Amino acid sequence: MELIEVTTPQLEDIFIETGYLINKDFPNYIRPLDKEVKEVFDKTKNKFYKDGGEAIRWILVKDGKHIGRIAAYVYPRYKNKGTDYPVGCVGFFDCINDQAAAGMLFDAAKYWLKSKQVDAMDGPVNFGDRDKWWGLLVEGFDEPIYGLAFNPPYYQRLFEDYGFMNYYNQYYYGLNIDDKLSDKFVERYKRLKSKKGYDARHINIHNLEKHAQEFAKVYNEAWSQHDEGKEISPEQVLKLFNQLKPVIDEKIIWFAYYNDEPIAMWINIPDINQYFKHFNGKMGLWQKIKFLWMKLNKTCDKFIGIAFGVVPRFQGMGVDSFMIYEGSRYIVERKLYKTYEMGWSGDWNPRMLSVYKSLNAVVTRKLITYRYIFDNKHPFERHPPVEK
Repeated sequence: MELIEVTTPQLEDIFIETGYLINKDFPNYIRPLDKEVKEVFDKTKNKFYKDGGEAIRWILVKDGKHIGRIAAYVYPRYKNKGTDYPVGCVGFFDCINDQAAAGMLFDAAKYWLKSKQVDAMDGPVNFGDRDKWWGLLVEGFDEPIYGLAFNPPYYQRLFEDYGFMNYYNQYYYGLNIDDKLSDKFVERYKRLKSKKGYDARHINIHNLEKHAQEFAKVYNEAWSQHDEGKEISPEQVLKLFNQLKPVIDEKIIWFAYYNDEPIAMWINIPDINQYFKHFNGKMGLWQKIKFLWMKLNKTCDKFIGIAFGVVPRFQGMGVDSFMIYEGSRYIVERKLYKTYEMGWSGDWNPRMLSVYKSLNAVVTRKLITYRYIFDNKHPFERHPPVEK
């Protein structure tokens, strides 16, 4: 077996194709867009490079066949509450069902990361935000929603037999739009609805600059308490909104306000994997035409959560119930979608898991983010809760 570092555009194409070749025969696999994977490693497009981030990729070859791949990265923004030592990351791992092959890939990442003076590696995770390609899928191998990490079931053994340990579990929850919300949820909504100053409404797609400012305010306040290195600017949000504009449905992006000040957000998009599964990773002219045709014919009946937050001083007051009930009632009355799947929440965030359960949602998938500590430099500890 031979490891080849990705250093040319041709090798980059092979890196992407290797992931497809290993996964393509597994039921329900949907190939991510090649363009989106490439942008992760594009220094002009990935903001994590600008803060001193570094990344490297390898392909594993045996007898002329590409049997595995992996990426490793370090970046200052990667932080976890309770960890006081430097940690690097691995991701975009794909491998045939062979522990020796997996070990070669993990070893390459480990030795490179050790050369960067970090003491452990977490993975598989994205070289970027946590809303995409984060964690190893271990339960719920149904057709993946957009941004969901997907892998064959045997990957769990490859990670754990190498020595990775369960740092935290990630849970996706889902429900049918017609499912009845719990009585407690409705009671909290009615209580806040009766108070003066509270309002909830969906966005106006013609006013994205205003909504980008609202998103940044809520996001930064809601996540500052978690000590996860999260911070985003209105300019970054506006750029994201403009990128998503072709798929944005303004009726499923909601904000809650108190005296017209944003205090919570519930950000969703259609599950565009329902379109992308027909494109085999490509997005050329033909795919764009087909995408527009499917969108006009409303072939997507599922929407997914990508961000949720309540500013700290309004947490525990029922703002989440108020906003979600107002939005879900609007969506149900207009029969906009049939099912909803929420973005993942870690087992270290009991407040968010409580919100999901209050919706009578059920767990649809379970993923694991692993940690491997080099040379036993530190005792292994699971990710601590961020709230009680």
